[in-house]
Amino acid sequence: MREPTYFILAALLDGPLHGYAVIQQVAGLSGGRVRLAAGTLYAALDRLAAEGLLRVDREEVVNGRARRYYALTDQGATAVRAEAERMTEAARLVMNRTRVRDTRLRTVKPA
Repeated sequence: MREPTYFILAALLDGPLHGYAVIQQVAGLSGGRVRLAAGTLYAALDRLAAEGLLRVDREEVVNGRARRYYALTDQGATAVRAEAERMTEAARLVMNRTRVRDTRLRTVKPA
């Protein structure tokens, strides 16, 4: 799963959001690493909806403009959870290997 997709799905874990709120949440959750342009976001939202990972929750008109809210589906929640578990396991693997390496380096005595 690509990083923007992961953060879009993660942004919706707490409940439905409209597009601009998704952009803000993604920036916050990623520590500013992922910044989505509106066009990129809406293309991703359409793709994720077509894949069944999210759905349109509702629409409302605010100041004469339509605002669409998106919600995570059960399939989307499962997918983002599985990706988080995959990344956790990958990080654990690297951290364990670096600990072993550090231990070996400390036990090697200079000649």
